[in-house]
Amino acid sequence: MVDTSFAQELVGQLRESFGDARYERVLAVRAPGRTELAGNHTDHEGGEVIAAAVDRYIRGVFAPNGTDELRVMSEGYGLTTVRASELGARDEEHGSTAALVRGMAALFAERGFEPRGFDAYIVSDVPGGSGLSSSAAFELELGQAFNALWADGALAAADLALMAQRAEREWFGKPCGLMDQAAVALGGIQHMDFADPTKLEAKSIDFDFAKHGFAVCIVAVGADHAANIDDYAAVPKEMQQVARELGKQVLSEVRPEDVLQAIPRLRERLGDRSVLRALHYYNEENLVERRVVALSEGNVKQFLELTRLSGTSSAMLLQNVSIGGSAEQPSMLAIVLAERLLMGRGAARVHGGGFGGTIQAFVPFDVLDEFSKGMDAVFGDGACSVCNVDHEGARAEWI
Repeated sequence: MVDTSFAQELVGQLRESFGDARYERVLAVRAPGRTELAGNHTDHEGGEVIAAAVDRYIRGVFAPNGTDELRVMSEGYGLTTVRASELGARDEEHGSTAALVRGMAALFAERGFEPRGFDAYIVSDVPGGSGLSSSAAFELELGQAFNALWADGALAAADLALMAQRAEREWFGKPCGLMDQAAVALGGIQHMDFADPTKLEAKSIDFDFAKHGFAVCIVAVGADHAANIDDYAAVPKEMQQVARELGKQVLSEVRPEDVLQAIPRLRERLGDRSVLRALHYYNEENLVERRVVALSEGNVKQFLELTRLSGTSSAMLLQNVSIGGSAEQPSMLAIVLAERLLMGRGAARVHGGGFGGTIQAFVPFDVLDEFSKGMDAVFGDGACSVCNVDHEGARAEWI
């Protein structure tokens, strides 16, 4: 549930930010970050993933203000104001807080709910650009708030996830899949299948890494993947170019053997990287399915072995660990260091969309202290942190 004591502290900040206003009622909202456990760049191709909500949160308080202004004060980012009558997408707002507020509000209006003014104060410990999906957490923060403020809780978590994806794609300007929003909305560890883009197919997996002696670590490597949005966007673009060359829209609609047979033509028309990224998709799909079985059976050893294979595919075929010919390659360096520290006892891989931000490591508890110190020595104090699964997902509660 929402931490109401913490929310009460935010109410003071809310009143101070908006002229010590008096509010008849206040809504507290909490949305977690997420970690991808399997399925690196498969969701946007109609593939499968395993993802989990984690205990890094965007928290906020929202109060109706009796105006037509949607006013969001984000700690560290300042005030964003959007009029309820002006909700169309704006190119100049791509990548901004305003784009997400405007987009989520517009999608509620599209479903027949009337956006009405509110004041909000929001804080976050989901680092922006870290691969923990601060954007999806913010979208679901807004989604749960608007659901309570305007729709009396009528929309289910899956509906909010689909709306959040549209807001990110059409208003924010990032061609994302649905994994991030779904993980944040649903909570827990989820096996998701995106074969049908119009609905969310998800099944919970009951697995506890801690009970098997492992910590799930996220290592911030000192690069902001948000600065590399064009590199991120090139991944689905190139995969889908391969699919279109073979008469389909996404790779889940194409048989892997058809890609293999068409390699000479694909190389000539699209280049080698597009072919390699398509082949990564089929590798990763197979590895997701096998990791679902491993987790469901409690076979952590098999899960780790398959995760190492997945990491190799991301680095060699998907190529989302480093940026072009840049001399700065912190993610690749972090993975190499992690493997040396783990000595085959755990696993490390690129995390999320890649291109900077973070890596993920599964670390035995008896070497966790040494691992953390080793990573922090290179990437800075606090670079390595342990993430626990959040089992609730995004939530809202009147206080």
